Amino acid sequence: MSDDPAESVTEPTAEGDTETASDAEASGFEDAEVVDAEAEPDDSAADAPEDSAADATAEAESGEPTAVSARVAEYDDELASEVAALEARVSDLEAERDEVEETASELERRLKRTQADFQNYKKRAKKRQDQIKDRATEDFVERVVTVRDNLVRALDQDEDADIRDGLESTLKEFDRILEDENVEVIDPEPGSDVDPNRHEVMMRVDSDQPVDTIASVFQPGYEMADKVIRAAQVTVSKDE
Repeated sequence: MSDDPAESVTEPTAEGDTETASDAEASGFEDAEVVDAEAEPDDSAADAPEDSAADATAEAESGEPTAVSARVAEYDDELASEVAALEARVSDLEAERDEVEETASELERRLKRTQADFQNYKKRAKKRQDQIKDRATEDFVERVVTVRDNLVRALDQDEDADIRDGLESTLKEFDRILEDENVEVIDPEPGSDVDPNRHEVMMRVDSDQPVDTIASVFQPGYEMADKVIRAAQVTVSKDE
């Protein structure tokens, strides 16, 4: 080593040159690491699009959208809970709607069956009524024809024969048939009051009966079960 201070300052040693080169190389590595760190993309930022793409792919494959609450949960858990509650409520309402629609359909089917059964019942009831009516008429005719037979036998007798007894017997038989059918003869007595529901006034005549009372019966009437079948035709006494 020289005693000259200038030489000791300006003349670098081999050892010093080596250290300086090492420092520069180290600095270069640090700069490279910083650049690499800046250039490397953020994993979390890259994952979000990938997740969204995965959700879209899942929707496309399944044909059904993913739950809204699952999407909202990526950003706000509290809001996601509210959305999930709403989704559950919607699901319950849809289930109730389906149940009500099914019940309505079942009631509609029952109503149609009931209507069909009622129409069939009406047809059967009408047919039965017609049969009862026909049989009732048949029974009545069977009893009436005997009266006709008696009248024919009475007319077959000789002209000089007295047929009054036979006619009276036939009339009694006919009245008995009418009585069995609950048929009553309307034959008011002279002097009785006029009943406009049961009597038909034909004319006013001079009579010994009180004024506005029945003078005579022109033709008797008939009633059945308190229903007038034919009103009696009567004459009424007039004021002289």
